[in-house]
Amino acid sequence: MILLYDNLDSKVYIGLHKAFGVSLLFWTIARVISRVFTKAPPAVVMPKWQVFISHLSHFVLYALLIAMPIAGLLMTVYGGRAVDVFGLFQIPVFVTPDRGLARLYNDWHTDVLWPMLIAFTLLHIAAALHHQFIKKDNIMARIK
Repeated sequence: MILLYDNLDSKVYIGLHKAFGVSLLFWTIARVISRVFTKAPPAVVMPKWQVFISHLSHFVLYALLIAMPIAGLLMTVYGGRAVDVFGLFQIPVFVTPDRGLARLYNDWHTDVLWPMLIAFTLLHIAAALHHQFIKKDNIMARIK
């Protein structure tokens, strides 16, 4: 993204950033709905504490993938700006603009949710690699 930022007009970059964020929100919601109605693959035998941590980390990742774009969207609309989604449609300003709330959602978007999303993603990758290469319990076969 940094390379993209350096080579595009900042309005183009931020417009794409917002469009991809809204897209991520829609895809994540679609994935959660799909997960509710689709049977999960058979579980890998693990201690109960690992199952609990697995479920908790997945829940947190999904929550962050929903909260992050919502915070960005709220930051934008409270800043008095609509969000254009790839020229297909716009999400209008549906609240009374409020600079204080825009700053609050900006802080959440950049200083709280982003570091958490990075941390939980790295934790998730580390756990998957641990299961695949150290425990060799074939957990990766569940995602096919």
